[in-house]
Amino acid sequence: MTVRTLCLAVVAVSLLACVKQVPATPTRSGPPRPVQLLAETPERETSQIEEKREDVEIDTRDFERTPRVVAKGETPLLRLEGSRARLYGDAAGKEGFSVDNLILLEVLDEKGQVLNRGAVGFTDFVRVRREPVDNVGPMSFNFEPGVVDLTHLLPESAPFKVRATVLDYSGVGRVSNVFLLLEPRERGSEDDLRNQ
Repeated sequence: MTVRTLCLAVVAVSLLACVKQVPATPTRSGPPRPVQLLAETPERETSQIEEKREDVEIDTRDFERTPRVVAKGETPLLRLEGSRARLYGDAAGKEGFSVDNLILLEVLDEKGQVLNRGAVGFTDFVRVRREPVDNVGPMSFNFEPGVVDLTHLLPESAPFKVRATVLDYSGVGRVSNVFLLLEPRERGSEDDLRNQ
């Protein structure tokens, strides 16, 4: 082996030994962290609700296309920390929730800029400033506990807020209590794709 070959081998081994180790995303353990997103708002006739969300359009032929604002809520600044984020009707995560017509969920960064959106409820196609909004969960007025999972909408490591606006465009508008629970992921859960 020549000196040149030996030097190249030493350099190659040195470079391989210096590969940056990326730390795993910190995961949270312990009990779920509940955050109330919306307070129960009793049923009201849509025509009696004055506030509208002018930047939102509902693709419907039978009803008003600009929805009315039934209720609003916003979380404080949160971090996902490897948790799952799901919606419930109570802080204990035992009850479901209900809404007529929909909840527009907007994920905000720490400066208030919208990162992502989703719609939950019984609704036709929703647009915000002509951008389509994906439905999250089944199309329904009533939701079983934890069936609506928002994890995919949220940043994994950056801080965020979730803004919720209950919108209605026909009949009556209402919402039950809605809580966002940040729950530690179970080891080996169906959402964990490592080792596959």
